[in-house]
Amino acid sequence: MARFKDFNLKLVVIEQLMYIDEKLTPRFSLAGLLKEKGLGDDPWNYAQEHGLAYKVVPEARAYFESLELSDELLAGVEELCLDGGNRVYQECAPVWDGEDDLFDITSLDDLVLLPNLRRVLGSEFLDPDLTAVLESRGVTAD
Repeated sequence: MARFKDFNLKLVVIEQLMYIDEKLTPRFSLAGLLKEKGLGDDPWNYAQEHGLAYKVVPEARAYFESLELSDELLAGVEELCLDGGNRVYQECAPVWDGEDDLFDITSLDDLVLLPNLRRVLGSEFLDPDLTAVLESRGVTAD
């Protein structure tokens, strides 16, 4: 199984596989996880009450960090979308407005895990050096 170095890149890959392509199941729901653990079922209230506004909820981080992505699933990823409205971000940080660097990708070392990646939408959210890395690997940066 693939190991990601950049958690935020892994989240974008999960967004594609779980919430867009629906190839990675079951779909994660922070509300469902909190309810299952007896912590309530309102992620926004949970985050507010536990000082987790504008932070990744630890239960969500633990889930996504431990989530295994097979080489087969990763080989199917041809496109990624960097957008502050991604569902995976809402599941991680229900009190987040997209106005800070919480989900910024800082490394593209994990691109080797995505052999068929051809396009990254929203690349303007990447540091220019990272955009250059994409382009050097033949990935269209839109």
